[in-house]
Amino acid sequence: MNYKIAVIPGDGIGPEVTAEAIKALDAVGEKFGHKFEYTYLLAGGAAIDKTGRCLPEETVEKAKNSDAVLLGAVGGPKWDSLPGDERPEKALLGLRKALGLYANLRPAIMFDELKSACPLKDEKVIGGLDLLVVRELTGGIYFGERGTVDTDNMGKAAYDVEMYSEKEVERVARTAFEMAMKRNKKVTSVDKANVLESSRLWRKTVAKVAADYPEVELDNFYVDNAAMQLVYNPKQFDVIVTSNIFGDILSDEASMITGSIGMLPSASLADGAFGMYEPVHGSAPDIAGTGKANPMAAILSAAMMLRYTFGLRNEADAVESAVRKILSEGLRTPDIMTPGYREITTSEAGSLIAEKIGE
Repeated sequence: MNYKIAVIPGDGIGPEVTAEAIKALDAVGEKFGHKFEYTYLLAGGAAIDKTGRCLPEETVEKAKNSDAVLLGAVGGPKWDSLPGDERPEKALLGLRKALGLYANLRPAIMFDELKSACPLKDEKVIGGLDLLVVRELTGGIYFGERGTVDTDNMGKAAYDVEMYSEKEVERVARTAFEMAMKRNKKVTSVDKANVLESSRLWRKTVAKVAADYPEVELDNFYVDNAAMQLVYNPKQFDVIVTSNIFGDILSDEASMITGSIGMLPSASLADGAFGMYEPVHGSAPDIAGTGKANPMAAILSAAMMLRYTFGLRNEADAVESAVRKILSEGLRTPDIMTPGYREITTSEAGSLIAEKIGE
């Protein structure tokens, strides 16, 4: 089979970790008889430097004509002085909207081999940790009306509007319940319904969707309680479904519980099989080019692509197994390094994982 992948390396460590994910995909192709065709595209700071725009039209059009998108990371202090609509991060919002990527899947899995890197007490995560944050991705405060105004006596004021429609909530909730049906059949919906009108609509709409999934248990948490419970008792969660801004925050918190944000992949899905896959971590410009970046989140994002877009379950399992193998052999990138293990570079990690896939 031939699969067309749009590759957006981006900024900072993005090109480095993306290169290692492609090593893994090439190893999968060689072992299982698939052909992956890569089209390299610009977005973020790299696009600004070359074209003057954070998201060129060519990138959007070629991404739409691919089977899936593999993204590295965007942003960095080099472009911090630009206006909001011109910053590299705006490319992410533009891609999500243009490609219809409304459901963001962020698994937080703690590998047994990384228990020593978990900041929680052993009894909090005994037996491992495996939860999934389903974040609404194309609505809410990040896409709402915004602006600045002059006040009479308080200087300038700025505003960002949180707005959700029933359809937006329903489709991401349905994604969460479908995922829960394949897992432990439990969904926790996170909102702020005691204060926000948008959250009250969110809660009512999720409850309507839940009626179609009688086998799935539904809990409702306020976001402040959810943040507390994630560090107090993370094992109580299976699938968390929440809004764009709450999901952004909670998924990063969940990632650190597992030991390192460098281990966490993500998938952003549209209707059908199309998706964009990227590590949760940012561009980390301070370590770009040093060989210190952990490529495993990018590699595991490629595994999610194999599973969710291409339907290649065995191939995805092979990638995930290869990551586990190098961890079990005591190999660590700097972010997950603890005494007694051997430190490896970004490139070494990618090459070793690719070798394990080919075995």
